[in-house]
Amino acid sequence: MSRPQAPWVVFGSQRAVEIEEQVAALEAAGGRSYHLQARDFTDMVSTCDAFAAALGFPGYFGRNWDALVDCLDDLHVHETGGVGIVVVVHGADVLLDAEDLKVLMTTLCLAADRANTDVDPDGCPRERPVVIEHFVFLLDEVEVEQVAAQIEDPDLVVETVDGFLTVTLNLAVWRP
Repeated sequence: MSRPQAPWVVFGSQRAVEIEEQVAALEAAGGRSYHLQARDFTDMVSTCDAFAAALGFPGYFGRNWDALVDCLDDLHVHETGGVGIVVVVHGADVLLDAEDLKVLMTTLCLAADRANTDVDPDGCPRERPVVIEHFVFLLDEVEVEQVAAQIEDPDLVVETVDGFLTVTLNLAVWRP
């Protein structure tokens, strides 16, 4: 989580020491962690509101998926510590049957993919440094395989590795 490389989204047990260590390493390097509650993600607007409140999005934030991608891609030194961020979502079990779970995963992967690269969506060099950005969803009781079954989608690469579920963009779809 302290480098600008995939996976952008990780699901794991709230008891996973590796996640705590990765978050601590990012913070030790000057990055920031933000903690949200999955219970606040009841729909698109509430999800956007939770991110906006935690990360201090500007007043013109549009409270929709596209606007969430834009604001997450446009984070600056104040929010990132000049190094990067990890957003930790606690109690992610409640998202298992969420209607917008696939859309949320695609949105977060798209935002992180953009933030973690030094070119804009048109392929032009950015005038700002790469912003390290990752999202971690902590599960209480649900197994990662159950989540994987809910978010399988052609837009995403979903893999289970060493007890963690990783999610990234399917670049064959997004950058053919």
